[in-house]
Amino acid sequence: MSGEAEGAGSDDEGRGADEIEWGEGDPRVLFVMNLVLSTAFAAVVVYGLSYLDLAAFSAVNVASAALVLTAVTYLVTN
Repeated sequence: MSGEAEGAGSDDEGRGADEIEWGEGDPRVLFVMNLVLSTAFAAVVVYGLSYLDLAAFSAVNVASAALVLTAVTYLVTN
């Protein structure tokens, strides 16, 4: 039993936190995540603006805000 416990983490032994390399990930997955999260945030922002009677809560406004947020996020990260 002790042999199993010792061998379980043998790949990471001796590595410090600074030595772990992170991959960038699949760009398609990152783009979809960006689009979904930007849409959710845009819906909250447009809902808040409609609550304050500054903008109408509509699919066009949410989509427009989501596209702007997606573009800004893409430009900032690249």
